[in-house]
Amino acid sequence: HQIEDIIALFNQCFLQPYNTRLVKGGDEPIYLPAGPGQPNHELHFAHGFYRSALHETAHWLIAGAARRQQVDFGYWYEPDGRTAEVQAAFEKVEVRPQAYEWILSKSAGFPFTVSCDNLHGDFEPDRLGFMQKVHKEVLGILEAGLPLRVKMLSDALRAFYQTKPLEASDFCVK
Repeated sequence: HQIEDIIALFNQCFLQPYNTRLVKGGDEPIYLPAGPGQPNHELHFAHGFYRSALHETAHWLIAGAARRQQVDFGYWYEPDGRTAEVQAAFEKVEVRPQAYEWILSKSAGFPFTVSCDNLHGDFEPDRLGFMQKVHKEVLGILEAGLPLRVKMLSDALRAFYQTKPLEASDFCVK
């Protein structure tokens, strides 16, 4: 799984119809809408990591047209070291993006693990419980049918990596 491949596939799917390109970024991911001196919207993922590219893409796939006009889609981010209450709020809004990420990961034949993203908190997040919520979300998405942009990228990934069509049985909580 080469980073150049996910960049090329994303850009092939979304550069023309959505004026958005995927960019290998630095320490922190960020979404930058087009503006003066920047003709395209840019989705920057962290450190050139394939998993980061999939995760940030999942956030872009969720963002509606109005959100895609705002830096980082206008979302809040609470840094690592969250309390239990803040972690619960974080996980609530992360269920759908991580479900999309899992779908994209399976489409690419790439391993997926949930990210509780709280390495320095004062408690251990319930990874299994969160994974079960993400799993339930994946099953609901598959049953309803993939949204257009998710389907576009999933199909492109599956064609490139020659993976089979997705089925609910492909997604297991471990």
